[in-house]
Amino acid sequence: MKRLALVLALLLAGCGGAAVKQQSNERAQNSAKIHTELAGMYFERIQMGIALSEIDLALRADQNYAPAYNVRGLIHMSLREDTEAEADFVQSLRLDKTDSEAHNNYGWFLCQRGRESESITHFMAAVKNPLYTTPERAYLNAGLCFQKAGKTQDAEEFLQRALRLQPELNQALLAMAELKFAGGEYSSASQYFAGLKKENLTAAQLLLAVRIERRTGNVNAEASYAMHLRQRYPDSRETQLLIQGE
Repeated sequence: MKRLALVLALLLAGCGGAAVKQQSNERAQNSAKIHTELAGMYFERIQMGIALSEIDLALRADQNYAPAYNVRGLIHMSLREDTEAEADFVQSLRLDKTDSEAHNNYGWFLCQRGRESESITHFMAAVKNPLYTTPERAYLNAGLCFQKAGKTQDAEEFLQRALRLQPELNQALLAMAELKFAGGEYSSASQYFAGLKKENLTAAQLLLAVRIERRTGNVNAEASYAMHLRQRYPDSRETQLLIQGE
């Protein structure tokens, strides 16, 4: 009986130790999650130093917390610290190869650094995850990447996929307008541009609108866009091109 009691006591002690360890791991992961979310918030505010400090705290809590490496990769990418950025994206995916956000971000990094063919693999890995809540972002980035590489047909295919998921996706509408204009499909370009939110159009976008409506023969729309370009961006290169009739 004494021996049995001793065995039971040891088993209970082992169970108790495992429970304590599990609780400790959960606390560490929760701490890492909180600091990573704070880092993301500071990153969006362009407070990079504070964002990096929060990532350091996250990784002190849990050095294997994959999202922390993903966010730090974005920070290094924005700072043009490419070696560090790539190392972080790779580490994030090594720890969690199913993380669609990390695949999408790494794909965008590769695209922006002229490695378009490598980037598509990661965009496709992102959308294959059925739990990914914003697949339109990966399709959009793939489309923009193909557009950058001059592969018009592929660019249109992925941009259309993005628009099927989110018909009012501004960047996809703009890219389609640019592609259609470049291809001489001016009516289609006008239709895509018409879907854009017009509140904060850039000088380049306004000049594109002027050129599109000029080609479609819509004199009133052309004049309206031209007026907005001159008023909002009087000293811009685009306004000078407008004045020169280009």
